[in-house]
Amino acid sequence: MLHSLLAVVLFLSLCIAATDDGDEQSRLVELQKKWGNDYAFSGISTYAHLPHARCLVQPNIHYDIGIIGVPFDTALTSHGSGARFGPRAIRAASARQNSFRGLNHRAGINPYASWARIIDCGDIPVSPFDNALALTQMTEGFLELLGHRTAAAVPLPESSPEPNPLADHLHPSRPILLALGGDHSIALPHMRALKTIHGESLAVVHFDAHLDTWDPRSSYGGGDTPFGPSPQSEFTHGSMFWIAAAEGLVSNYSTHLGLRTRLSGIDYGDYEADDSQGWRRFDVDAVDDFGGPVGLANAVVEHIGTERPVYLSVDIDVLDPGLAPGTGTPEPGGWTTRELVRVLRGLQDLNVVGADVVEVAPSFDGAGEQTALAAAQVCFEMLTSMVGRGRDGNRGLAARMNGGSARQDGERVKDEL
Repeated sequence: MLHSLLAVVLFLSLCIAATDDGDEQSRLVELQKKWGNDYAFSGISTYAHLPHARCLVQPNIHYDIGIIGVPFDTALTSHGSGARFGPRAIRAASARQNSFRGLNHRAGINPYASWARIIDCGDIPVSPFDNALALTQMTEGFLELLGHRTAAAVPLPESSPEPNPLADHLHPSRPILLALGGDHSIALPHMRALKTIHGESLAVVHFDAHLDTWDPRSSYGGGDTPFGPSPQSEFTHGSMFWIAAAEGLVSNYSTHLGLRTRLSGIDYGDYEADDSQGWRRFDVDAVDDFGGPVGLANAVVEHIGTERPVYLSVDIDVLDPGLAPGTGTPEPGGWTTRELVRVLRGLQDLNVVGADVVEVAPSFDGAGEQTALAAAQVCFEMLTSMVGRGRDGNRGLAARMNGGSARQDGERVKDEL
């Protein structure tokens, strides 16, 4: 009799607990419907209103693509500083992006509502006082973040031991980081970490007005100076790719796009040094020489191929300062924002394993924050291509974009240019 009574009491307790759980779940759903969505102007400022986590101190956080700010600008030597505030400005400028209205019409993909888990990982805390320490902090920070498991590699239902097969389209179990600079020197620690993870050099696709492959010992007063040796001064936002090449991080399939910088001295020694590091140059006029952005993008993809690991790096000064004044080293005669976006869209087949958008200095920006807005749009295009490659494999996104199946009615998507 006592056992029967205990069994009844236990059964009723379980029923009450299940009811409570159900009520709590219903309440959470109701609260989410009421208060779970922000307007463009509300909420904590994360990139595109994405979920935020301090990934550097939460190793069990899983993500497929992580947005990471790198507020560092003390390797900027040549003109105006202030790019340390770039991550904050780009996040604020992305406020009108969200999962509700995030479909990229050109690709037929909403990167914020697809298979990939994208989160804002906050910033890498970087010393503004000691560049050697800062370089170590950034390198270790990128390594830590790349060491997280991807969400796609985590079993989907709790009962299933199988990982999500979509993870195979990206580097297995390795996330992609999109870094918000900061000055352009942040590319070096990012590439060092990627080389450690992937075990091979990277084909760099470098959008910039400037080469950034200058030997710091001859161009920036690094190394030995009249005041003694200065190894720290060798690490700058114009020498980081020279250092990367010397360390074997840069493959011979790397490309510059949008160049229009003045050169050193009275000859083409800068280009000869650039050639020796394995780069191919597409200057600012190449967008016309190749018949427009699509032709230029096709030339880059043909040069690199679709399987080599690619580091995609966009210095916002590739744009004309009339359209993007908020940068430290502006050069007149640059591309329009539309040209840059169209070239980026043409690179969707590349195997991008890491990326950055750098040199946004909001103190120089206009009242409309047009530079930060352009940078946020560049990030959106990069994310679309990353998610598209992961969803469709190497060629699927390009087939839809160029072959006309991006729209449900089968109509070919026209070239906006």
